[in-house]
Amino acid sequence: MDQQLAWYLAGPALGLCVVALRWLLNERLAATGAWSELVERGPARLGTRGWLLIGVIAGGVVFGLFGSSLDGYGYLTEHFGAPVVVAVLVAAGVLIGFGAKTAGGCTSGNGLSGNAILSPASFVATATFFGTAILVSFVIEALL
Repeated sequence: MDQQLAWYLAGPALGLCVVALRWLLNERLAATGAWSELVERGPARLGTRGWLLIGVIAGGVVFGLFGSSLDGYGYLTEHFGAPVVVAVLVAAGVLIGFGAKTAGGCTSGNGLSGNAILSPASFVATATFFGTAILVSFVIEALL
């Protein structure tokens, strides 16, 4: 995790992206919306969110090729090889995407864009995300 961008740089950068997208294009920053747009409209009618998704995927591929190895996932990387770690991460991504689509929004859409426009539903959703993450981290810590 040595190559991770410092929080005090990443946070303001994300905030500026949210403001820029809203101000320049009147769009929300939302990863699930990007995936939905690509699946529903197809690559022939790629909009802003579709290009966001392509950028996220391309960035992940570039980091995977030139960045550090798959470490930093605790128990998973300590006890299993790269194929298992990749399979678990892909499966987790699919489940997160399904849950976010079912719930009508993802963490980036609610936590960044929704909170920025003072949406009460986004405040509740973000509190739920954080509360669940904290609870799960305590449960995992107690089990391991």
